[in-house]
Amino acid sequence: MADWDVIVIGSGIGGLSAAVALSNLGKRVLVLEQHYLPGGWTHSFSLEGHKFSPGVHYIGQLNEGGRTREIFEGLGIGADLEFLELNPDGYDHIVFEDETFDIPSGLQEYVDRLIARFPQERTGIERYFALMQQVDRGLSMAADATGILDKLKLLFTAPAIVFNGLKPASQVIDRFVTDIKLKAILESRAGDHGMMPSRVPFALHVAIEAHYWNGGWYPKGGAGSIPKAFISRLKHNGGEIRMRTKVDHILLEGHGTSRRAVGVQLENGDQISAHTILSNADAWITYHSLVGAQHLSAKLSSRVSKLEPSVSALSLFLATDLNIDALGLDSGNYWILNDPSVDATYEVSHQDELADDGPFPGGFLTVTTRKDPSKMNAGLHTMEAFVFVSFAAFERWQNSSAGDRPEDYAAFKAKLTQRMLATISRVVPGIENHLKLCELGTPLTNVHYCNGYRGNIYGTAKSKSQIGSGALPVRTEISGLFHCGQSTAAHGVLGAMATGVMAAEQIAGCSRDKVLAFAAAGKITLS
Repeated sequence: MADWDVIVIGSGIGGLSAAVALSNLGKRVLVLEQHYLPGGWTHSFSLEGHKFSPGVHYIGQLNEGGRTREIFEGLGIGADLEFLELNPDGYDHIVFEDETFDIPSGLQEYVDRLIARFPQERTGIERYFALMQQVDRGLSMAADATGILDKLKLLFTAPAIVFNGLKPASQVIDRFVTDIKLKAILESRAGDHGMMPSRVPFALHVAIEAHYWNGGWYPKGGAGSIPKAFISRLKHNGGEIRMRTKVDHILLEGHGTSRRAVGVQLENGDQISAHTILSNADAWITYHSLVGAQHLSAKLSSRVSKLEPSVSALSLFLATDLNIDALGLDSGNYWILNDPSVDATYEVSHQDELADDGPFPGGFLTVTTRKDPSKMNAGLHTMEAFVFVSFAAFERWQNSSAGDRPEDYAAFKAKLTQRMLATISRVVPGIENHLKLCELGTPLTNVHYCNGYRGNIYGTAKSKSQIGSGALPVRTEISGLFHCGQSTAAHGVLGAMATGVMAAEQIAGCSRDKVLAFAAAGKITLS
């Protein structure tokens, strides 16, 4: 008899969703996590008593009937979660050099505000949002399509997604509006998928935009409260999670098409057997490190070697004694555009060197203690800021160890910290003189803590060749081995959870309704 029914490698939100779903169905589930904190990109950590959550800044579709709420409650963890609504009059602020545009909760409210600011663009705005709604409905239909016939029917039932879905978002936007600031507003939240507007498929851009049409919420207590709720349910069901437990490789039996995953070998040499293995690691770690290219078919090995990873980022964590009230800062996110071309913000992430000085073309800032005042410590506010960069700019230090990097790495970080402070200074003037804590994470930090190939933050890049039918499957070519998370069907909190639910359906051989049948355990609290 195997030690466990299912072993889940990695405690990211996709893996935890699958683990809870399967344990709800009576499976014996073990989760193995290499970090000392659970949650993957949904973890929280502390620095000098201040709590930070590097991967979760807001979550959408928590309203009644929302898909995120459906999964949380359907997995039976709703009663253990509370979310705080971001400023409904401006849960996202688009910050130009000479003005700020606030995106409100509610689709019609958003449209009305755009028309009030850009009255000459009224017709284009209305037509653009009508198309977005058509594509959003088409995405729902596409998600339910199972066979070839269903997919062919989309030509007639959802032509908007068929004929527009894979076109670059900026190309579609340019058909409807001309004002450079209006276009920037419509493209600005590309950071939520990490692809520049001139490359991202319109369908994906719409999916992210639609996710927030009813506003955004932040988990009370920080992002770490989410894995905490999942783990509580997992343990209640008899499952287990082991931290600081790194998997060296997946154990396989058989050869060729009869290969089967039968367990894992840990870094310390211990072996654990299971009927099924589910990897929540990204594609490169799963297939190249844990399975090994020699055990893959030539087709899959070639496919993985050609995958493009998503963007990486600098992450700046701050504690400040600035008078936040006097600055008028609220719980909304600040998307800073020093250059009204949104693509310029993402072009930095394709630079092999970061030799420039001064502010970055754009960045993201959030005042986390405004989102959740309970996170205040010693009367100080905390902030998190992010800028997309390439891994290539840090490649020279990739073989050094965390906590023991060379002096030139520390000097490079210091320079980048000043550039990031300059980037956000228009929103928080004087911040550099009011710092009580200032810590910078780099793509190498992402590799160390989240085990992401080349420091990626969204798994695979969501290009047109790597989404939809081009995404890696949940069921792998190796019997008994499944894969979930941001390198498969979707990314972000909702997307990764959805892939975990998909994996649970396939592993247990049951319907989505059966997997999400535990809402009686309680509802989410929204405040």
